[in-house]
Amino acid sequence: MIKLPKLVVIAAIAVGSFAYTAPASADDQLAVSVCEYIAADDKNRLRSKLKSSRVKIRNIYDAVFCNGNNLLRHAVASNAVDAGEYIVKNLSKSSLEDGADIAWAEANHAGSALIPIIKDRAGL
Repeated sequence: MIKLPKLVVIAAIAVGSFAYTAPASADDQLAVSVCEYIAADDKNRLRSKLKSSRVKIRNIYDAVFCNGNNLLRHAVASNAVDAGEYIVKNLSKSSLEDGADIAWAEANHAGSALIPIIKDRAGL
């Protein structure tokens, strides 16, 4: 016969294994926050979040996607001029030189105020 303490331990382990859910990783939380701040055109909170996470825009630019778009395209689609300008200024010129983001913006959001900012930074 199983004694009561063993039964309690077995029951606790069984319940704990079913109730456990994996926590969201810090990278996922950072990406969600960055996307939300860009969509809200909140440059100050975006800067603060990146600084507190010790991350630079140019280091996460190729890895983080918001609604299927990179950070700059998300800013253009969200009409987030301040946040978009912050992103453009913190990217290297070489990452904008290919003109893919400009072509996408002109095709999908021709009236965006970010297009001249991107062109100026890219030297196009």
